[in-house]
Amino acid sequence: MGGTSFARKRGSVVLKVDPGEAALLVDLLGQLTTLLEPADEVGEEDPLGALVGIGTSTRAPEDPALARLLPDAYREDEEAAAEFRRYTELELRERKQHRAALVLATLEHPGKARPLSEEEAQAWLTSLNDLRLVLGTRLDVSEDPEADWAQLAGLPDEDPRPLHHAIYDWLGGLQWSLLQALG
Repeated sequence: MGGTSFARKRGSVVLKVDPGEAALLVDLLGQLTTLLEPADEVGEEDPLGALVGIGTSTRAPEDPALARLLPDAYREDEEAAAEFRRYTELELRERKQHRAALVLATLEHPGKARPLSEEEAQAWLTSLNDLRLVLGTRLDVSEDPEADWAQLAGLPDEDPRPLHHAIYDWLGGLQWSLLQALG
């Protein structure tokens, strides 16, 4: 991997996407979008709340990866965290899905350099971060990448974990490339 990159040209961030890597990103972003779908909450329906975008969810998601994307705002106060979640989670999910959709739109013509708008560049930055949070949680990555890779040594060739770690690292490289282009 490594054909996809970001560069600064004439004041704009320019994206060049390798076609194979574009296909991987489309798949990953599709999975992220699905993960962010609002859960069917069993409980009191609030038609007025639904009309203005207030959800019914008051608990952190049980899925650790989703909980990483939608953390509690108040760790020391369950009641305040629940109330904050009810008023913000639905909009946060929608915002993350919208950003993923913006990134997907930039992947429509792989192989060609494409300038990104400021909104698209920010969508890339946050979506890459979201992908890394989910994948990192699923892989149980630590603060020590060398130790993480050492644990993978000796696994059978058919074990997918080394590939998943390579994808995690590649996403980090993309994120770094974008940060450099934005800076």
